[in-house]
Amino acid sequence: MAESTENLILEFLTWVADRPRTYEEAMEAWQSHCPRQTIWEDAVIDGLVKIESTLPQGSRILLTERGETLLKTRTNCRLN
Repeated sequence: MAESTENLILEFLTWVADRPRTYEEAMEAWQSHCPRQTIWEDAVIDGLVKIESTLPQGSRILLTERGETLLKTRTNCRLN
């Protein structure tokens, strides 16, 4: 993973870990139409975040165990 991409992935994971996020929030804040900057999509494909349905409230975005581990090891971040 290129350094700039890794930094954006870590920023995204930190953003998700900061507080409960909805799918809609994540799409609004992180959706990209640039094929070279697909941070949101890459995080889902790489198994770093998951989408959990909480109907009727919608869906929320959560870090997976893999995402938590990456965030902790790369940023020395403490997660709740």
